[in-house]
Parts: sequence; structure tokens; C-alpha cells
Amino acid sequence: MADKNKSYFTLPGSIHNTERKNFVLNNYKIVLKALFYLLHRHKCCITSKNLFPLYNEPTQTTFMRFLFVVQGEGRGHFMQAIEMHSMLKRHGHEVVACLVGKSPQRKIPQYLYSHLSDVEILSFKSPNFVAHPGDKRPSVFFSVIYNVIKLPEFSQTARFLRQTIGRYKPDAVINFYDVMMGIANIFHPMQVPIICIGHQYLFLHKQFDFPDKLKVELDSLIVFTRATSIGASKRLALSFYPAPDDVKRDIVVVPPILRQAVRNTSSTKGYYIHGYMLNSGFADEVQQWHKRHPDVEMHFFWDKTDVPETYEYEPGLTFHYINDEKFLQSMAGCGGYATTAGFESVCEAIYLKKPVLMVPVHIEQECNGYDAMKVGAGVVSKTFDMDKLLDLMQHYTPNPDFEGWCNQAEERIIKAIEDTVHNYRNRWYHRFLARHLFR
Repeated sequence: MADKNKSYFTLPGSIHNTERKNFVLNNYKIVLKALFYLLHRHKCCITSKNLFPLYNEPTQTTFMRFLFVVQGEGRGHFMQAIEMHSMLKRHGHEVVACLVGKSPQRKIPQYLYSHLSDVEILSFKSPNFVAHPGDKRPSVFFSVIYNVIKLPEFSQTARFLRQTIGRYKPDAVINFYDVMMGIANIFHPMQVPIICIGHQYLFLHKQFDFPDKLKVELDSLIVFTRATSIGASKRLALSFYPAPDDVKRDIVVVPPILRQAVRNTSSTKGYYIHGYMLNSGFADEVQQWHKRHPDVEMHFFWDKTDVPETYEYEPGLTFHYINDEKFLQSMAGCGGYATTAGFESVCEAIYLKKPVLMVPVHIEQECNGYDAMKVGAGVVSKTFDMDKLLDLMQHYTPNPDFEGWCNQAEERIIKAIEDTVHNYRNRWYHRFLARHLFR
């Protein structure tokens, strides 16, 4: 039975000096933790310079060190990482390491090593989609089973990310949509700002217009996208078109990241079809169509490794192992582009004024195709029906505003990144928590 005479609020003056000191310190920390949490929750950017005018703020240096975390599914994230590396170097910054999350079925393409020759590239195991036995569209059922079995390995990945980031001590981590970075930040909170970049973050924007699809699919996409950015300081949403920022969700809308090589490439109007397929199972559709139209020249790129790099299936239909230079040359001279609706290559095609046939593989690409049609990219199809592309090639009108929007990318993205790092450094409560409360 509780003592009725016992006070639940012991006054510091009624206890010994040592106990009084501990009491005051513990309660002081509790109050400050609650205060600083509320400040952070409500995005109060109070700096030590604002709060304490006599405090000398450390001089902000222009040189910053970055670490990349890249999702290794498809070529889009690799291309973005390559160009981001070049952009940061042009502004006097450094990329210290590039960590690539991938499944055992994928391998890191050689062009990534070539372009990031001054950066250490490491790989780690990351959750991935598993295709149907036909190797076309991802299977939610098989993907869930596969990734659940791999959970023990993914826990090791979370520790690997924390240890590697701690070893390199970057000023910021730039995450190209890898979900393990968000998961790792739950169990091993990073002590650096995390900047997430990808077109998928536009799906979190309050004004984004979704296609008419099953709600469970859209909800799953949104949950996954949020998971990739857990603990992020900023989300840079790559967009086909300008849109206002969503400050409440820490979203900054920026233009697509196109390689310098794309912007320097001269486009010519050819008559062959250029294509890219994420999963090699779509090759059957392409081959069957070409048998009915043997006079149409077609060049498709894929990542299939058990055939020669240049594989001529029959006269007029050639498959190429993905190579960024050959891919760009082929796109620049084609008459039309067929793809599985990946954001990056669709942007390249629009920039080079090529009509696009988009064949979405999963719900994310369904959203890409729906959004791309708003800027006149082309048409969406359930199969590689080249008849639609041939028809589009006859009356396609390029978007006159897209090139100007894309040319603003470097200025807008670098400013957003540098501002995010500076704001993180300047928040006095971040430094106070790190130095005094969470040591």
C-alpha cells in the first residue's frame, strides 16, 4: 500500500547535494529533449546565431564531402548518381564513396566504375522485386516471400551502412531511392543529414495526380517511398514539369538530372526503333512483333548476361548489353523509343525530341507513364506493340519547354543540397543534442 504521506514531487532542496545535482540534471535533460523534439517536429529552424547573438557561429565552408547510396535496379539511378557526381565536383565538392544496393541477380554495370573512377564503390544486399517465372512483371507474392527469407541478411546490411557512413564521415548522404537506407536509419540513426533524390518523391507531393489504379497498389507505392526516406532532411523530387515545393513534407521539386553527354548530343531523325527493357522476358513480345514486320530495323538494350554483348536475333533485330555510350548514340539517331517506362530514359527521349512507347512493368512505372503523357512524351501500352509507336512517329510534336526546364537542374539541385547541409549544421539544437544529451 502506498504511503499517503509520501510526496510524489520531491523538492531538490530536501535531498543531498549529489542527489540534488542528479535530480536537476535529469529533469533538465527531460525538459530539453521534449522542447527540442517539438522544435524539430514543427520544423523550427532556430539557429544559435538567431537565439544567441553573441555566439560566434562557425564559418561555413564551401567544401563538402558526400556519400552516395544507390538503388541498383535498372539504369536510371546509376545515371543520376553519375551526373550528380559530376555536378558536385564542378562545385568544389567530393564524393567519398558510392554504396550500391542490389540483389544477387544484378551486377554493377561497368560504366559506373568508369565514370566514378575516383570513388570507392561497394555493394550491399537490398530488398528487391522478384519477377514472375516469365521474367516480365514483378510478383508481389514472390517478392514478399523472397525478402522475408532474406531478413537476417538485411539486418547485417543496416549495420554495414551505419559502419561505412561512420568510417567515411561525410557531410551528407545522398540516397537514390534505396529502401535499406531508410530502414537502417530506424535502428541505427545516422548522425549526418540524409538527402533523398528521385522522381518517386513527387508521389508524396500533395498536388500529385495519380492514375486510376487500385488503391492498394498506390498505397503500397507511397508506403515504400516513405520508407526509403525515413529520417531524411530533404526530399528532392525530380519532375517532368515545374511545380511548387511541398514544404510540409520537406519536398523540393527539381528538374530531371540529365547527363552532360545527353545535353551535348545532337539529335537526328532516323527510321529505326530504339528500345530498352528492364526484364528480358519482354524479348519474346519484341521478337514476335518483328517476325510480322521484318522490314523494321530495331535495336534493344537489356542487361542479359548469358548471351553475347551484341546479339543479332535475326536480320533487323539486334539486342545489346546495356552500355551508356552506345545507348545514347542509338537513341540520338532513332525514330522512336520503346521502353518499360523508367523515368530517366523517358526524360532523355523527351529531351532529344523522340516519341516514346511506354510499357509499364509495375505501379511506379504506371505513374511515370501517366505523368509523362502530360508533357507529350508519347503513349502508354500494356505490351510492346510497335504499331502504336510507328503511328506516333508520323505525327509527333516535341515539347518546346522541356529543354529549358532540364537546363535549370544543376543550379536548383546544388542549391537545395547545400542549403540542406548548412541548415542541418546551423540548427543549434542538433549540435546541443549531439554534444550534451545523446553522447
